[in-house]
Amino acid sequence: MPLLAILGLALLAAPRVVLHDLGIITEGTAVNSVLVFVPLAVWIVVPLLLTVPRPFLTVLTIGILHGVMLAAIHQILLESSLGGLPELDGNLADLAPAAQAAIIRVFSGLSSLVTGTAIGAICGLITWGLSALRARRT
Repeated sequence: MPLLAILGLALLAAPRVVLHDLGIITEGTAVNSVLVFVPLAVWIVVPLLLTVPRPFLTVLTIGILHGVMLAAIHQILLESSLGGLPELDGNLADLAPAAQAAIIRVFSGLSSLVTGTAIGAICGLITWGLSALRARRT
């Protein structure tokens, strides 16, 4: 599958991230559900239709790219979505504000990368399984 197509598929999930971070949509609504699940379904269906040789790896790559986009979008919109950066508590409360911001941003970015990769892995397993079932039938 061409890299541009993989990038395009990863981008399908980006509008939900932006709209959620800006507070335009909220979890639990029909619009949010459509913006969550339709891109993931497309991630699964397109590689199946194109009969890619490595469906798991293809969809995992889509998820990793989505994680990178998720991290970038969250970093850009972090302060506006939270109304400013939160302050850390406990042992980290005495750190300088810049250090606290760095910690929050690093962990937010890592969380986004892990989330995108996990979603890609789950969708990749589904795609791989469906691809294997289709191969058995033929």
